[in-house]
Amino acid sequence: MRHADDFLVEEHLRALASRLQGPARLKSDLLTEARHDLQDSVDAYRESGVPPTEAQLRAVAEFGSPAQLLPSWQAELAVAALRGLSLRMLAVAGILVAAGDLTWRGSSWSAGPPPPALYRLLSASVDWIWLGALLLAVTGLLVVRASARSARPGLAAAQRAVGAALIGTLVLGILAGGALFAWSIDMWDAALTWPPMIVGMVVMGAAHFSLTRAARGWLRAAAG
Repeated sequence: MRHADDFLVEEHLRALASRLQGPARLKSDLLTEARHDLQDSVDAYRESGVPPTEAQLRAVAEFGSPAQLLPSWQAELAVAALRGLSLRMLAVAGILVAAGDLTWRGSSWSAGPPPPALYRLLSASVDWIWLGALLLAVTGLLVVRASARSARPGLAAAQRAVGAALIGTLVLGILAGGALFAWSIDMWDAALTWPPMIVGMVVMGAAHFSLTRAARGWLRAAAG
């Protein structure tokens, strides 16, 4: 049962919360579970006749200091952040690999002379970048699954490597995709009013924003 004067318990939880970085839902779940465990311990001490403040001190000491608790909690948050980044990348890259050319199909300029060789190379590069992102996302999910089953040190290194590769691929995808859109508009004036192109730009803008947030969340969790 929670008591209004459990200030030492709440102070301990605030100290933990201020140093944890990662997905908000999992962080909240960890802290809620910690609060319940601490309160149960405090109640047990009080029922045995220990004064309230002393009961909190004992419960907090038994529960563990931030230095003892944070490494394992932060590792769990980093894994969850990598899972979120991998899932978002899997969705975005999967759509782009499967339907990336729909933006151009049936356009008024598609029957004209072919674009420059460098443009075609850039277009192919965008396809390969997102295919690589798709494979990395699958790899990330496999690493997350393996991490849930084992605490081997090598898996932590694999998490960092895959996360960094996903972020690097995202940056390349944004730069190459932006350059491709800009070049297309420069070559074909009608591209700026072509509905599939407009939809594609809006969708990609939202996708890049979502992926960038997930990447930032993983970076903070991994460095926490």
